[in-house]
Amino acid sequence: MYTIMLKAKLHMARVTHAVLDYEGSCAIDGELLDLAGIRENEQIQIYDVENGNRFTTYAIRGEAGSRLISINGAAAHQAQVGDRIIICSYAHYAEHELDAHQPALVYLQEGNRISHTSHAIPVQFA
Repeated sequence: MYTIMLKAKLHMARVTHAVLDYEGSCAIDGELLDLAGIRENEQIQIYDVENGNRFTTYAIRGEAGSRLISINGAAAHQAQVGDRIIICSYAHYAEHELDAHQPALVYLQEGNRISHTSHAIPVQFA
């Protein structure tokens, strides 16, 4: 049996571009992709904090160090420049891998600069 688990997350990225007339996808600064372990052409889920839209696309490599987050093609209707988004990727893990699994979490601040990284989401209290 396999379980789908969070593999990586870019938390509170800021959309820098929304390009409707593009083939599709989401261009992400190559440094951020590498830090999160998200591969080019990997399926990603995007959650827009500003409007609640949730959509699926795939990652493409943006210029390293550019802090680019570009929502392209039809997905450009789902997010606007300046929106805060959460970008997640998921993977299938075998039962014996689950106890050791730790997602790569990259937390961003203004300008899509890295605030900090982690491998565990804090416990939520009531």
